[in-house]
Amino acid sequence: MAAPEAWRARSCWFCEVAAATTMEATSREAAPAKSSASGPSAPPALFELCGRAVSAHMGVLESGVWALPGPILQSILPLLNIYYLERIEETALKKGLSTQAIWRRLWDELMKTRPSGLESVTCWRAKFMEAFFSHVLRGTIDVSSDKRLCDQRFSPLLHSSRHVRQLTICNMLQGATELVAEPNRRVLETLASSLHTLKFRHLLFSDVAAQQSLRQLLHQLIHHGAVSQVSLYSWPVPESALFILILTMSAGFWQPGPGSLPCRLCGEASRGRAPLRDEGSLLLGSRRPRRDAAERCAAALMATRRKSEVKQMPRAVPTTRVTRRSTQESLAIGGTDSKRELYPPATSYEASGTKQPSSAPAATSSASSSTSSKRAPASSASQPKPLKRFKRAAGKKGARTRQGSAAESEDLYDFVFIVAGEKEDGEEMEIGEVACGALDGSDPSCLGLPALEASQRFRSISTLELFTVPLSTEAALTLCHLLSSWVSLESLTLSYNGLGSNIFRLLDSLRALSGQAGCRLRALHLSDLFSPLPILELTRAIVRALPLLRVLSIRVDHPSQRDNPAVPENAGPPSHISGDEEIPENCLEQLEMGFPRGAQPAPLLCSVLKASGSLQQLSLDSATFASPQDFGLVLQTLKEYNLSLKRLSFHDMNLADCQSEVLFLLQNLTLQEITFSFCRLFEKRPAQFLPEMVAAMKGNSTLKGLRLPGNRLGNAGLLALADVFSEDSSSSLCQLDISSNCIKPDGLLEFAKRLERWGRGAFGHLRLFQNWLDQDAVTAREAIRRLRATCHVVSDSWDSSQAFADYVSTM
Repeated sequence: MAAPEAWRARSCWFCEVAAATTMEATSREAAPAKSSASGPSAPPALFELCGRAVSAHMGVLESGVWALPGPILQSILPLLNIYYLERIEETALKKGLSTQAIWRRLWDELMKTRPSGLESVTCWRAKFMEAFFSHVLRGTIDVSSDKRLCDQRFSPLLHSSRHVRQLTICNMLQGATELVAEPNRRVLETLASSLHTLKFRHLLFSDVAAQQSLRQLLHQLIHHGAVSQVSLYSWPVPESALFILILTMSAGFWQPGPGSLPCRLCGEASRGRAPLRDEGSLLLGSRRPRRDAAERCAAALMATRRKSEVKQMPRAVPTTRVTRRSTQESLAIGGTDSKRELYPPATSYEASGTKQPSSAPAATSSASSSTSSKRAPASSASQPKPLKRFKRAAGKKGARTRQGSAAESEDLYDFVFIVAGEKEDGEEMEIGEVACGALDGSDPSCLGLPALEASQRFRSISTLELFTVPLSTEAALTLCHLLSSWVSLESLTLSYNGLGSNIFRLLDSLRALSGQAGCRLRALHLSDLFSPLPILELTRAIVRALPLLRVLSIRVDHPSQRDNPAVPENAGPPSHISGDEEIPENCLEQLEMGFPRGAQPAPLLCSVLKASGSLQQLSLDSATFASPQDFGLVLQTLKEYNLSLKRLSFHDMNLADCQSEVLFLLQNLTLQEITFSFCRLFEKRPAQFLPEMVAAMKGNSTLKGLRLPGNRLGNAGLLALADVFSEDSSSSLCQLDISSNCIKPDGLLEFAKRLERWGRGAFGHLRLFQNWLDQDAVTAREAIRRLRATCHVVSDSWDSSQAFADYVSTM
């Protein structure tokens, strides 16, 4: 009896509020009002008046509203502002109520945009609150403009921050300064636990203050937070300091900026406390030393890169000399031995688990001081050659101002590139040769490494993506050095970065990373306009460098530049990158390759396939072979060596002369999904080839999906394909894609009738995008209605007048 009494009590409480609201509304309406031409408007319903009153006084009535019965609460939910609607979510779910429709309507009315990935939105509340957070942070939405967004009792940023999983920073780093400000400390703490992906889009040149704010933001979100992915998009002219800052912070390096407050999460008691030597390794959860072998002998070359000095320095090479170890010992370049690396063994101490010798810091300090003293007198006679920088945008020369020597030394734009400076064999070289040769790439043995002397090391991200961010030699050196010991990295995407000959440095850094204990890199996505290596040789080199890789996606749009006279001679592949070397067994499960125009050597592709016994998915885009026999050789290799292959895809390949090879594939009893996308399958002998193809599919009981978009199937081909679902067929096909195949409504209707006649039943999904169904809308609707009784149909309202060329070709 207690529950019904409580229910009645809550209902009576609600009725009391309704009565008071009604009396107030009646007294307001008692005053005479002018009647409009259409007559007086209908007064609000009693329940609506009560709901508005409750919504306006939720600060006092919230606990009572939560206890209301479900039917009453359901009518109040649409009247609440976003803050109370978000807070009441858990209570509504317990009462069997859903707020998804309300949040979707709020999105349509307030955001007024089509959300990205509409079909994948599983929670409109989280989607709305995440977008609302970004708009408030950038100042692109006025919360006072709508009463559903405005409530003095709540902070818009704090209330929505726990729903943010992905944050995008654009242009001049808008929002970074606001997030690290003291009033938003709780907002940043919440983001540190909720945010997983940090994106940068269309970045521009920024000032020192904005970079310092970004430094603190990345430290909080990556080093002390849960951010696991950093993505950079569309940065045509990267700013050196900002780019290196994002990279080094993503890799787990932390170097407080000049004048910055101590991080209380790091446990620093004062601003000037020096970091402990093993502090970074302890924070990483291991006992390896913070500085690697290259950084311990790094103080030999400390080149000053002040902006004012660069303008005044002549490009003469200094005569001052420093000693270094021999090239073969201090900077081991990968030769015929696959274990040798382009960079110094960054984790030689890490791999062995031994600690760094305590005398190393003293030696480094003394070497640095002695080098500085030797360099001073020589600078008056001959100035050093200035090092290369990122190209600056016009009109931005005064954007970066430095205050004092402290800012000069801490600025990441002044990272210098260093080589070993310990006197080992008495071999000497000039400072200018070391610095300039390393940056120009003229001497691969003198590649520079960024000095991270005063950096601590913390948690790092697992996914790094660079889309359309041109990498100069300087940027590529920094990235490669970080990659060589970035053991937490699981996925790397480099898309249209203009690597050029830096691809060899990348390969060596990946080889060095693969040799590290605990290397987690399992997915690599690489695409570019040009490559100094042919794509198949590049694929072989990657597979040899990363034998534990699971996913490899590689695309080159234009042929190799190996024979291009504009490419310097020293940009060629090192001796250890050879197309004749045997590939060891690897762990590849998914391989996607996009080829440039030109015939590809089938034996090289076959060698990759033979070494990839665990391959489950293969995709070839725009691949061209010298003859159908070469294509047949590839298919025979797949049958003999890739017994685990389940999905096979061909896109934009001319297979008109490879019909026997296509039939061979359709008879493969291990494949579950085959895609022939824009492969001109039925361009030749369609009357003979279609029955042979249907017969092969009818005898294949393992094939589940067939995708044939863009092959000019036409009505005749579609009706022939319907025989696959006949009664005498053993096919288990459940997914069929016939998009862009010049199919007309009458042919689709006949196809639907044949499926009904055979009583096949539901067979899964049917995709009909970009067909000529608009020529007879009534017939098309009838065909789709009949098809939906047997399968799930996905179509669109495409304008077929765009396909005149295809129409002529199928007349």
